[in-house]
Amino acid sequence: MESNYQCLTAVGLQNLPQAGEIREEIFVKEQGFHNEFDEIDAYAVHLLVLDGETPAATGRAFPDETGKIWHMGRICVRKAWRGQQLGRLVMEQLEKAAKERGAEKLVLSAQVQAKGFYEKLGYTAHGSEYLDEFCPHIEMEKTIL
Repeated sequence: MESNYQCLTAVGLQNLPQAGEIREEIFVKEQGFHNEFDEIDAYAVHLLVLDGETPAATGRAFPDETGKIWHMGRICVRKAWRGQQLGRLVMEQLEKAAKERGAEKLVLSAQVQAKGFYEKLGYTAHGSEYLDEFCPHIEMEKTIL
């Protein structure tokens, strides 16, 4: 099956509404989270991966107050596209966008079940596991100089 992936980025979720639809589908309906959308969505850099015309994956990144530490998050791939390296594509594109905007360090709060995925991308876990809503998470980071 030939795929034609295209990556779109926008500042503010309102400018990339299909990204919100994917997050609703995966984090709210599939995984049961309630606090999916927040004020950060208005100023974060959002990425949407399209397979042809169909939205397939998304994620967001946003800076701390210094602009040097960027938080990566809301990384998700729709079921039909899992196993096709789209999570890696989302992360690589968000990392590039953060670096272009002055990031020196990337941090994220990973679902523990996804820790291995982030480790393959160069992230290191630190601290203890904690619950975000009902789901075990761990803080992870990566330095990009």
